[in-house]
Amino acid sequence: MKKNIAVVGSGYWGKNLVRNFYELNALKTICDLDENVLTEFQSKYPGVEVTQSFQKILDDDQIEGIIIATPAALHFKMAKEALNHGKDVFVEKPLSLHIEEGEKLVKIARENQKILMVGHILHYHPAIIKLKEMISQGELGKIQYIYSNRLNLGKFRTEENILWSFAPHDISVILMLLGEMPLNLSCHGGTYLNQNIPDITMTTMEFPGEVKSHILVSWLHPYKEQKLVVVGSKKMAVFDDVSVEKLSLYPHKIEWVNQIPIPHKKEPEFVEIESSEPLKEECKHFLNCIQTRSQPQTDGNEGLRVLEVLEKSQLSLENNGENMRVREESFYVHPSCYVDQPCQIGEKTKIWHFSHIMSGAKIGSRCNIGQNVMVAPEVVIGDNVKIQNNVSVYTGVEVESDAFLGPSMVFTNVTNPRSFISRKNEYKKTLIKKGATIGANSTIICGNEIGKYALIGAGAVVTKDVPNHAIVVGNPGRITGWICQCGLKLKFSDNRAICQCGQEYEKTNNNQLRRIQ
Repeated sequence: MKKNIAVVGSGYWGKNLVRNFYELNALKTICDLDENVLTEFQSKYPGVEVTQSFQKILDDDQIEGIIIATPAALHFKMAKEALNHGKDVFVEKPLSLHIEEGEKLVKIARENQKILMVGHILHYHPAIIKLKEMISQGELGKIQYIYSNRLNLGKFRTEENILWSFAPHDISVILMLLGEMPLNLSCHGGTYLNQNIPDITMTTMEFPGEVKSHILVSWLHPYKEQKLVVVGSKKMAVFDDVSVEKLSLYPHKIEWVNQIPIPHKKEPEFVEIESSEPLKEECKHFLNCIQTRSQPQTDGNEGLRVLEVLEKSQLSLENNGENMRVREESFYVHPSCYVDQPCQIGEKTKIWHFSHIMSGAKIGSRCNIGQNVMVAPEVVIGDNVKIQNNVSVYTGVEVESDAFLGPSMVFTNVTNPRSFISRKNEYKKTLIKKGATIGANSTIICGNEIGKYALIGAGAVVTKDVPNHAIVVGNPGRITGWICQCGLKLKFSDNRAICQCGQEYEKTNNNQLRRIQ
């Protein structure tokens, strides 16, 4: 491993970063203002250089990555200098103390083509990685509530309050698990040790789809607790970082008897996870990003999202828990729907009753998704697409903008399905091009392309590619005419047609339709 890393700040948390980068054989230099600390590290980590000069770190051409583990108030200034000196930067949480500063760091990193990573360690915890996987696969059902407790006695800070000291990790992981920002939040707290420095805060957040969460943090607590609970419609999950069993599932069930909910408790199921140190995995990730020039999982933009929530929480705290708007919900999802994260849903899109949008799906803006629609992973749907009731859009399907999918029409994704043979690696791509209309109860056999503004009649079975503007009916589907972009049937004379809307077309030698500009 190339020794190309410098750790700046080797105190309470920085010493752990020093240890891990040394064990990874990547540590070149330790920078700290405390000479006694540096002397101790010289004997503990032979061969590692030490310095009290940050400038010396910046000027060292052999150092490619700088780890900033100094007090939060110094993060912006030091990260900015490091990026401007051509270094990749790993800055401990929070990214900075002001969102404007964080935005500047992201911009500098982008312009200089440098790595900017934020130390949100829970993203690299094997239990959290497993929890995210279970949520994405729907094992917990629809996520309803998440709460986190991060409690301990000390270490008391004077340069930052408990919100900024303890809560960034929990904010980061909740945003990651849900794959979206909260719509609004409120934060209450109590100050007992130092004036104007809250020791206890409770932050409550509300997300799209009526999902809620709260984060309780305190350094005035009789014992250490680091626990995150995810409540789903099928199961509940508990991540307990101070327990031997880090992740457990509770398959509790609730039965309604005479309109009264009766809980049926079940014993916890302990989830087997990999045995690895999260901090070491985080350090490995940074080294890999330097080598491959790939964006970190917890990059500057992820740090900005956490910073936005922190700033709104601080503002609410200073205003006696006033409710703060974070993000406007740009699309509508009916409460009966399941939307698995992460996925993409564009502005002004509406998703109606009992539909299921699966993880990895991409839906454009101004779409209208009817009742009982399923959109599978990796499906891509363009802008202004209308999908009527009872349609399943399977993996392998791409629907371009302005297309119309009629009620109960059918897609397939393999040509020879058998229930007892898995053919997931044989999915064929089906492309519905811009403006095409697929009639009710029709079937599109996978691997075919429906041309621009084509019209597939109700009940037709499409077994081959359909050219632009063609009208296809029957089983198997056959071309019976041609249709204008405006939706009117064309009448031809000498292979030319002029629609009532004024658009002119001509037939080509290979029986295709060409619009005359």
